[in-house]
Amino acid sequence: MTETGPQSVGEAVRDVVVLNRFGMHARPAALLVKMASRFRANVELVKDGVAVSAKSIMGVLTLGCEHGAQVRVRARGEDAAEAVAAVAELFDLKFHEE
Repeated sequence: MTETGPQSVGEAVRDVVVLNRFGMHARPAALLVKMASRFRANVELVKDGVAVSAKSIMGVLTLGCEHGAQVRVRARGEDAAEAVAAVAELFDLKFHEE
């Protein structure tokens, strides 16, 4: 068994679905960016093989996440698990739109 050294950086991943009726338009994208920016971890959204920073509103909007889209939330850093949980909760709460 080869040891790569101590794992000092946490990683977390969770798959989510865009549940709000109008998808990822400017308002939910801004909420997502604001939430992701609270964390030190590098937070990404991945859709159809394209990864963007969840801390970039332009990146989030370019994914074209319509209602029903499946998105992977991926984070790496010391607070990765907390970041993924907080971002996933926004998706679950439909970005407070309904």
